[in-house]
Amino acid sequence: MPKRIETVVFHDSSTPVLGDVQKAGSVVVTNFDTLLNQARANALWPLTFGLACCAIEMMASVASRFDLARFGSEAFRATPRQADVMIIAGRLSKKMAPVLRQIYDQMPEPKWVISMGACASSGGVYNNYAIVQGADQVVPVDVYVPGCPPSPDALIYAVMKLQQKIKHNKFGKLIELKPRTLEEESA
Repeated sequence: MPKRIETVVFHDSSTPVLGDVQKAGSVVVTNFDTLLNQARANALWPLTFGLACCAIEMMASVASRFDLARFGSEAFRATPRQADVMIIAGRLSKKMAPVLRQIYDQMPEPKWVISMGACASSGGVYNNYAIVQGADQVVPVDVYVPGCPPSPDALIYAVMKLQQKIKHNKFGKLIELKPRTLEEESA
């Protein structure tokens, strides 16, 4: 009787792959970071921070024609304590910069920032004393959206790029568990 060799294949062309998640039948093999990053990337809650004309394009991105909700960013938040993505849309004045920083500091970790438009990214045509020449001077920016004003498609593309960045990010351990020694328990 000839030997029969059977191989177990975790991935073929019909098996879906999400990041480094491998699915075979009813078994899913992954690590916690990948699962957490996948959930974070597909459930972004943007904070509306519209400062000028780019805010109209940001509002249009959630309308039925463009539908940002397809990418998990349906619920725009008006409070920083419930948001994890700040979209800075428009020119940022030096008077508004401390307010932007305060709102950014109130957001829970992890948090990300999208700078939308030429004015928010580099000051745009406003090269004067009253306009901050780039929002990255006030808060760390993850994704820049070029244009004046950028189209809603450009903002959707930026959200997709941010999702890719989140999916490939290594956050480390959520909680580090160590066994306690007898000396620690008695103390």
